[in-house]
Amino acid sequence: MPSTCSGSGFGFGFAPILFLSLVVACAARPLYPLPSKVSHGSRLPIQTSRPYNIAHRGSNGEIPEETSAAYMRAIEEGADFIETDILSSKDGVLICFHDVTLDDTTDIADHKEFANRKRTYDVQGVNTTGFFTVDFTLKELKLLRVKQRFSFRDQQYNGKFPIITFEEFISIAMDAPRIVGIYPEIKNPIFINQHVKWSGGKLFEDKFVGILKKYGYKGSYLSEPWLKQPLFIQSFAPTSLVYISNLTDSPKIFLIDDITIPTQDTNQSYWEITSDAYLDYIKDYVVGIGPWKDTIVPVLDNYLQTPTDLVARAHSHDLQVHPYTFRNENQYLHFDFHQDPYEEYDYWINKIGVDGLFTDFTGSLHNFQEWTSPLSKDDGDDNSASKLLHKIELLISSYKN
Repeated sequence: MPSTCSGSGFGFGFAPILFLSLVVACAARPLYPLPSKVSHGSRLPIQTSRPYNIAHRGSNGEIPEETSAAYMRAIEEGADFIETDILSSKDGVLICFHDVTLDDTTDIADHKEFANRKRTYDVQGVNTTGFFTVDFTLKELKLLRVKQRFSFRDQQYNGKFPIITFEEFISIAMDAPRIVGIYPEIKNPIFINQHVKWSGGKLFEDKFVGILKKYGYKGSYLSEPWLKQPLFIQSFAPTSLVYISNLTDSPKIFLIDDITIPTQDTNQSYWEITSDAYLDYIKDYVVGIGPWKDTIVPVLDNYLQTPTDLVARAHSHDLQVHPYTFRNENQYLHFDFHQDPYEEYDYWINKIGVDGLFTDFTGSLHNFQEWTSPLSKDDGDDNSASKLLHKIELLISSYKN
């Protein structure tokens, strides 16, 4: 099985030595000029011929999530899109961070100067206690360092990288040596709008779209502007998606949670929002849905059950399906896949027929796709190593037959 840590083999220009330099540089200074001033001339286009490789919070299976290094690594490994969660600081600066609290993925506990900042707020109907991003200015947040969420993943990069802003995230994509899309989520919009106020009565959603427009993101799916700067906007909150539809024609994805969790803003059940009637309604505002994969194919005792018809019904409404989240570790792989993430990718791409995959291990998905469906020269990845792998695959197939 090809290594997920191969560096120069993808031919994307991000040499391993550059990645190693990030470990030192990321913590010391802003990495990327704002706005982007790096010119790459004519960049390879984004591929649109196979399911999208969506780097879930960057290559966070290897590097702490939502950091500049995790996103750089994902680009190096072949991501089509880098995905992020957008929250806000106390002073209204949009940041890349998944949780509304800082406790699980930063060193906030080591900063005694902030010990009195712990609060308890209602978050989607649950009393939650911790250190909230909305109680810290950007300057204060920049003092913190990010750590790996899971103890069973590589801990060597803990404490090395700061929280980054939405604009810094955008510059990472814009400065890539090939065209890389961005996939930002409007995270917890109700909570953010309750605790952060912007001038002129603007909402979180207004600020979010304003930044995208500032950097030139616009255009419907597969339009010329979109192909130059690919973007999917995602949210679990349908009212936010409907609201921003009046602000931008950029494509949007409606995220769908577990069957037990209602929508955070409209309190609608899973069954309601996956009904044909609702899919027919929401397709006027979004180009696809992003369900948790275990709701598409139910699981019992870690074995797959009969797949639902959600993907087929979504496709019948001209909606893409981008399920989440694909992870390499054994505890996330159902027994049907024999502890082999490649078997899982094969199942979801070739049997279930999804259109994109959120993955913590971008390199694994890229390697699998290059092995099984290498891009043509016109798709922007004329990689000789990939061609060789494809030839080997054909040879192996001929022996099997």
